[in-house]
Order: sequence, then structure tokens, then C-alpha cells
Amino acid sequence: MNQPKSISVRSFLLSLLLMVSGFGSNLMAQDGKALFQTNCASCHAINKKLTGPALAGFQDRGPWADRKKLYAWVHNPMGYSKSDPYAANLLKEYNGVVMTSFPQLSEKEIDAIADYIINYKDPTPPRPSGETAPASDNSFLFGILALALAVVALTLLQVNSNLKKLTDEKDGVFAGEPIPFWKNKAYIATGIILLFLTGGYLIAQSAIGLGRQTNYQPEQPIYYSHKVHAGINQVNCLYCHGGAMEGKHANIPSVNVCMNCHAAINEYKGPKLVKADGEEVNGTNEIKKLYSYSGWDPAVNKYTKPGKPIEWIKIHSLPDHVYFNHSQHVKAGGVQCQTCHGEIQKMDEVYQFSNLSMGWCVNCHRTTNVKFKENGFYSMYEKFHNDIKSGKMDSVTVEKIGGTECQKCHY
Repeated sequence: MNQPKSISVRSFLLSLLLMVSGFGSNLMAQDGKALFQTNCASCHAINKKLTGPALAGFQDRGPWADRKKLYAWVHNPMGYSKSDPYAANLLKEYNGVVMTSFPQLSEKEIDAIADYIINYKDPTPPRPSGETAPASDNSFLFGILALALAVVALTLLQVNSNLKKLTDEKDGVFAGEPIPFWKNKAYIATGIILLFLTGGYLIAQSAIGLGRQTNYQPEQPIYYSHKVHAGINQVNCLYCHGGAMEGKHANIPSVNVCMNCHAAINEYKGPKLVKADGEEVNGTNEIKKLYSYSGWDPAVNKYTKPGKPIEWIKIHSLPDHVYFNHSQHVKAGGVQCQTCHGEIQKMDEVYQFSNLSMGWCVNCHRTTNVKFKENGFYSMYEKFHNDIKSGKMDSVTVEKIGGTECQKCHY
């Protein structure tokens, strides 16, 4: 007679948990930040230009205040640019490089991304090097929410047990004292399972992140500012890293490459140099360190002792079982250095900008268009060239030419 009441309370609890879970899943599906990170972040940032333009204030540029036109652009950039002058000029500005089309995104998802960009506020102050630290995710918030729901669930179960006991006693059915929760086998088993699942999750996350070095910024033997060399003085990246265009490795320049300039430049007169911890750097003293490595004596303008290589600390590392070819990306693919390394021309001390994970690389291959025009490397893909000419397709991603096949990156 009283059992249905107990079942009713438990059913209500189960329904409540399912409803909250369903609401959370739906909320996550419309999370503009997550959608932006998945679909847009490989080419766009909100407040700075990457492969594509900065997206802050997009709604005030061109026709994008009209969401219908924005949907059409995202779903088919090449097709839309044929009918809109602003979009056509945008393609010319980026040398004909077409944004990847996203026909799979619904209008609600595009709205979520647009609203996230419009309402975005940079949560952290700029780094000393001028870069901003990556935004954090909502994992901690979801963890607190899950813990709160667990406490509510245990409380309702205890209330249900007490109510059942009261109704039984009223009907003349006397039961013994309830078993304390710390002695209840069901609770103990549930706790062990939860601990097992939590431990497994944390171990899996640690294993996934093993070897990743996002924001890794070691102190180098000589303070070398890319901001001064590549930014202010406009030294081409390929002057120092010549292998990036023609070889597998970008190469670290030898001492004689540095001395090509610094045999004549023995004093630093540029803007103030500051380390990430705020310590000021004497640029002239850093040049003297270079002379010590090279064996150069500026007083007599010649090498007076044997030189030795500078022991630079490697920042960007990939596992031994991963094949990566710089020339494939830089020369054949036309990928800019900043796509993987961030705005290197604004960094004083270099740090690892991207996590270089497999997921990050695969997502880039899925969304990045291959530059087919006047690119002899891709001449073998005759079908795609014909489909583009006939209008059957407007672009080809790296994935379509086998860029996500396992053997392309793994030995």
C-alpha cells in the first residue's frame, strides 16, 4: 500500500536528473564557444588576424548584420561571393583563398557562434609579450554542477527513506533503525564505482595530455626577440629557417647566420626588452653572448678563437612516430607560420602557441582548403580540378585528398 509512494519519489528523482541532463546536453549543443573552437578557431581569432580576418565587430562590416546573408555565406562562401560585392572584395583581399564552407551547421548553431563573438570579452590581461593566454573551458563549472546534483540526489533518497519509515509506522509496520549510509553496502558500492570512474577519467585525461606543452616557454641561452627581428626589422622567417620552405625541418639557424648581421651590429638601440617575468634585458649584453659563442672579437673585427654552437632549447616537439614535413605545408599548402606558431612576429620570448595534438591537426585538415590554383603539386587530382571548373564543388579540403588517413602522418 505504501510502496507506490516510495516508487513515486524515486521516479520523480530520476525524471529530474534526466531532465537536467537533457537540458545540459541541449545547452552544450548550442554552446557558441565550443562551436567556434571546433569550426572557426583554426583560421580565425576574435581580436587578431590569423589566416582569416579578426571576427570582432563582424556584424558592423558588410552585409553580416543580416543573419540570412550570414547563413548563406557560411554555408557556401564561393557561391555567395558571386552575388555580393563585399564578399567578392574580401576574397580579393585574401588572394582568392576561399573560406571553408560549413553546410552542416544549422542556423541556430551559426547564431550561437555569432552571439559568442559579439558578446566576447577578453577574460585576461595581455601577456608581457603582447599575447593573450588561451581561454579556459567550463570543465570546472560542470564538475561543481555534477557534485551539487549528487548531493541533492542523496538528500532526496534519505528523505524518501524517512517518509517511508513514518508511513510504515503509522500503518503498524515497525522496521528497525535504518542502516547508516557509511555502512550501507549499496552506498559503498556506488561510491567505489564513482571513484573508479573519476579516477579512470582523470588518468585518461592525463594520458591524452602527456607530452603536450602549450604555453611552454623555456629560458634560452641568449635572449632572442622575434618581435625585434621578424616584427620591427621585418627579417623574413626563411632567412633564418630556410628548411621550412624546402625541407622537412624548419632548421635552427647556425651561429654564422646570426653573425651575417651582428658582425656589424654590436649594440642594441631598439625598444626596451622585458622577459615574461618582468625582468628587463640588456640587448647589447645579449649580443656580446653571441660573440662569445662565435669567437668574434668586435675590437679587432675578426674571429680570434674557435666558435661553438648555441645550445638553444627546443620548444616545438612531436612524437617520434609522427611524420611532419614543413615544405608540404609551407610550400605546397601555402600555410603561414602564424597558423601553427601564433603571431610569432609579436613575441619576444617564443612559447608554444598550439597544443600540436592529433585532434588539432586533424581538425585543421578537415577545415582547411587546398590551394589548387597554379599549384603543380596538386595537378594529379584531375577530378577535383574538373569538378571545380564545372561548378560541382567550390573548394577542396585537405581531408578530401587523404589528409586524415592514418598512414599520411604515422609510420
